Amino acid sequence: MLHTPKTISIDESGWMTPARHCCSPNYGPRPEGAEVSLLVVHNISLPPGEFGNGWVEKFFTNRLDPDAHPYFSSIASMQVSSHVLITRTGELVQFVSFNDRAWHAGRSCFSGVTECNDYSVGVELEGTDTLAYTDEQYWVLARLTDALLAYFPALSPERIAGHCDIAPGRKTDPGEAFDWSKYYSQITSN
Repeated sequence: MLHTPKTISIDESGWMTPARHCCSPNYGPRPEGAEVSLLVVHNISLPPGEFGNGWVEKFFTNRLDPDAHPYFSSIASMQVSSHVLITRTGELVQFVSFNDRAWHAGRSCFSGVTECNDYSVGVELEGTDTLAYTDEQYWVLARLTDALLAYFPALSPERIAGHCDIAPGRKTDPGEAFDWSKYYSQITSN
């Protein structure tokens, strides 16, 4: 477990330790009065099915070269971000403060409330819908979840969803490879 932290803390500005910070320009303020009450689990790999190459960071910081891979030409102009990426080795990369609105959910709805970006935290797992996630990723996601549950009083284990749950028919991640039982069993705040 090369990068897996034993604990994660979040400071008052919404940045966590330990994490590598790779600031994205793709964020904005949360609407006035919006309270973070949802955690959204995603997956990403660029190009699809390839890992550990730095392309996700370039994508979330608007530096993806559209000529570097055929797939990139269709997504390079998108301006998106997530709060955090958890790599296959368990490394944490934070792109946006948890206090700000990252652009991860798109058109979405949870419990009848639309625009999930306004009140959610987005966590990307480096992976695909069909490839098993690593033990390191589950461990770090659980530690991050513990920290977020402590940081945001309106967040609870019942308010954790996959991207597929808030944008059904449009999104499928984190996919059938994600073991929700394994994840929930490692959250100590349950």
